Amino acid sequence: MEHSRGHGGVRAAEYVKQNLFSNLIKHPKFISDTKSAIADAYNHTDSEFLKSENNQNRDAGSTASTAILVGNRLLVANVGDSRAVICRGGNAIAVSRDHKPDQSDERQRIENAGGFVMWAGTWRVGGVLAVSRAFGDRHLKQYVVADPEIQEEKIDNSLEFLILASDGLWDVVSNEEAVAMIKPIQDPEQAAKQLMQEAYQRGSADNITCVVVRFLVNQGGSSRNASATA
Repeated sequence: MEHSRGHGGVRAAEYVKQNLFSNLIKHPKFISDTKSAIADAYNHTDSEFLKSENNQNRDAGSTASTAILVGNRLLVANVGDSRAVICRGGNAIAVSRDHKPDQSDERQRIENAGGFVMWAGTWRVGGVLAVSRAFGDRHLKQYVVADPEIQEEKIDNSLEFLILASDGLWDVVSNEEAVAMIKPIQDPEQAAKQLMQEAYQRGSADNITCVVVRFLVNQGGSSRNASATA
C-alpha cells in the first residue's frame, strides 16, 4: 500500500506512484533485509525522478508513505507529512512521524547541511517548503532529503486497521477521532470516504487523500484496502 501527495504540481507524486513500489519489490534484499531495501528504494526513486526532471524549470516534490506486509510484520515508511495511524486493541497509535522543519532534530539536520528554517505563515525550509523531507524539490535537495523513517508493527489479532492519509485529513482530524470515526465501518472504501468527507466538512484547506486497510482476523495477516481522494 502506498500513498503520495505532490506539491509544485503533480509530476513528482505521479512519478513516485508509478515507480516507488516497483523499485522496492525488485530490490534484491526485499525479503532478506526489507528495511534497507525500503531506504534504498526511496532514495533511488528520488534520484531517478530528479534525473527525469532535468529539462523542467518548476520544482515539483512529493511526500510518500508506504505500508508493506512481510509475513506477520507490517513495515511503515514515511517521507514528509503524510501520516500512518493504526488501530490496535481499540487504541489509535501513530506509526509514522510528520517531517516538519520546526522539529528540533530536523531543524538541526537542515542547519548542519547549510540550510535554514524560517517562519512564513508556518515554519518552512528556506522560507519555502513546509516539510523537511520529500521526493524531488531539487533546489532544496541538500536539506530536504528522501530518507524514510521506518517503523515495524507485528500483525496479530489486536491489529484492526491502518489509515494512511495526507495532512489534509490530519490538519483537522486527530488520530483518535479518525480511529473512532471508522471503527464501526467494516468496508474500507466507505471508511476512507467517511474520513475524507469529515475533513472536507471541517474546512480542510489542503488536498485530502486517504487509504484505509482492514486486517482480517485469523487469516494469516491478509488485508483488504481502499482509498479515497479529494
